[in-house]
Amino acid sequence: MSVAGSAGAAACGEAVLWFCMRANILLPALAALLGASAVAAGAETSWRDIESRIQYGFYTEDAAALKNLRGLIAADESHDRLHGYYAALLAWREAQLAAQGVPASRGASAAELAQRCVSEADHVLMAQADFADARTLRAACLGTPLKAGNSVISGHGARQEIERALKAAPRDPRALLVDAMNDYQLSGGNKERALGKLRRAVAAFEVERAGVERLPGWGAAEAYLFLARDLLDHADPVAARDALEHALLIAPEFAQARRLMARIVGG
Repeated sequence: MSVAGSAGAAACGEAVLWFCMRANILLPALAALLGASAVAAGAETSWRDIESRIQYGFYTEDAAALKNLRGLIAADESHDRLHGYYAALLAWREAQLAAQGVPASRGASAAELAQRCVSEADHVLMAQADFADARTLRAACLGTPLKAGNSVISGHGARQEIERALKAAPRDPRALLVDAMNDYQLSGGNKERALGKLRRAVAAFEVERAGVERLPGWGAAEAYLFLARDLLDHADPVAARDALEHALLIAPEFAQARRLMARIVGG
């Protein structure tokens, strides 16, 4: 072999050696990264399923099914921020059904369930103060109308929390919805102002629904339901019916929307 050939072979050998060394370093790192991504994707799929089941139980007013989900969430060993978030969401949905007097919701009172929601959200925010979704949910729990005298845990606290959530995420549809709900439901609120807020909320939900599926992703059907209620308060049954049709397209099993639609159709 010529001197040039020997030099070329040596260079080639060095290149192969360098590649192998790089591969030994990079391939395990790549495998770890892909493994972490797969775990994260699996966790997201699991929480998306939990959210769907919570929402379905709420829409169908199946308080027993919601109660059964407590153990499923408690059994999750990840204890990431979504663990606490969905424990809070579940408690809020249970509180809403209890406040409506749904028969199977007997047990903990609406106030106790709403307070449980606040406590779960507090734990999440202690670990991650900038988690705007948890702050939005905490505001919703604080503003839950309770069966006794339509009182709430803390109307002032609900308003403070949603202001902080909106400051962090001004276009988030769930934050916009809870802000509108608080204005519609809380003492000292303004249904005229709430109407504009609800219209902005449903517009934000439509933008979100047109994009990549998000987690958390609840709220669009509820936004249309509250819009329909406020439109009825403003003596506009035609627009209210249109809003309810949107709600039922998103969640055909939504019992509250079905009852309100029957009331409008029945005159």
